[in-house]
Amino acid sequence: MNITLGKIVGVFGVRGWVKVFSETRPREQIFKYSPWLLELNGKVTEVEVKEGRAQGKGLVARLDGYTDCGLAKELIGAAISIPQTALPETGIDEYYWSQLIGLQVENIQGIELGKVISLFDTGANDVLVVKGERERLIPFTEFAVIKIDLDDGKLTVDWDADF
Repeated sequence: MNITLGKIVGVFGVRGWVKVFSETRPREQIFKYSPWLLELNGKVTEVEVKEGRAQGKGLVARLDGYTDCGLAKELIGAAISIPQTALPETGIDEYYWSQLIGLQVENIQGIELGKVISLFDTGANDVLVVKGERERLIPFTEFAVIKIDLDDGKLTVDWDADF
């Protein structure tokens, strides 16, 4: 399984550098992973990251084999991913967001609320987006999330079904 880390969103300069949108935190963490798997139009290409840095409000990278603007333009829109096995092991009670997406969510009363379809960061804490008969936003905190069972694909929350 591959984990999406970001996307190539443009070119930078004339020497083949690309602009990168990163979903990692901190955003510069994306440069610690190489090679990248670039997926565009159903085709996956493995590319070594030669350099990467913050540039203004964004990020830019120099990729092996891309030495001019014309070649780099062909990568615009490509999703950047890595194999899940390339991620460091998590500690106790630590999870990658990708591990939580797709888990079935039920509250402590045993009422199924839906599945985790995404997460987002508010600055104060992460929030689970749970889609069932309707969409719920549940804070990913020690008070709301009671148990995570990756083997059973289940997440138990202390959350009223009416919220």
